[in-house]
Amino acid sequence: MSKSKVISTDDILATLCHSVTQVLSSASGSSIGYSAMVQKISHTCMRPDLGCFVLFDGGFSALVVTNFSAGAALEIYGNYLRNMGMPQSELAKSHLSDDVANVLGELMNQIVGDFSKKVRELLHTSISQNQPKMMAINKQVQISVGTTSDRPQARRVTFTTQSQHIFYLEMAMEKTEFFKLRDFDINEDLDTREAADLDKSATNPRAKAKQAQDVEQDIDDDFMENLGL
Repeated sequence: MSKSKVISTDDILATLCHSVTQVLSSASGSSIGYSAMVQKISHTCMRPDLGCFVLFDGGFSALVVTNFSAGAALEIYGNYLRNMGMPQSELAKSHLSDDVANVLGELMNQIVGDFSKKVRELLHTSISQNQPKMMAINKQVQISVGTTSDRPQARRVTFTTQSQHIFYLEMAMEKTEFFKLRDFDINEDLDTREAADLDKSATNPRAKAKQAQDVEQDIDDDFMENLGL
């Protein structure tokens, strides 16, 4: 058998970063980039001003946390709704608004969906996740990956908006490697145009975002209690 390329946890992190930039750039109609350098950290944390966490399970286990500054949150939120045709006068002016958290939570849900699709096509495995929950916080909250992970690896990546606002993505994932046993075709169409087109057909994007949050509200509340949040 010929020598196969190994897909590591850092390669999976890079795939997630691509999903973040593709979805947010497409949704907001603005440029979102991330640093070429990744930081090794000891643990993941939710940090001010807006934080969100997602737990993945299935083909691999991982915890993903996104931390938005107030400036980054309002910029992405505003660009997204203006891109959807929402007038400036109807936009929230504070990152503490539930509207901002709901919209960013919906965007995170789109990112998770795009990432899950990439995982299925690139790694031929499936992952499941909880409903992303975005919340305003005023202090640091440490979150750890489940005890089923024997050797978790934690990483932080810096993202920059078009107006140079900063937000961060942190990932804690069990140490794992994927080897290709045989050749297979990979679907090259990994962009998010289809998801963006579906999203633009909504008549009220804020109501759509809120509905997505409400569907899993009861489950999320129990889950937050288990985390002690």
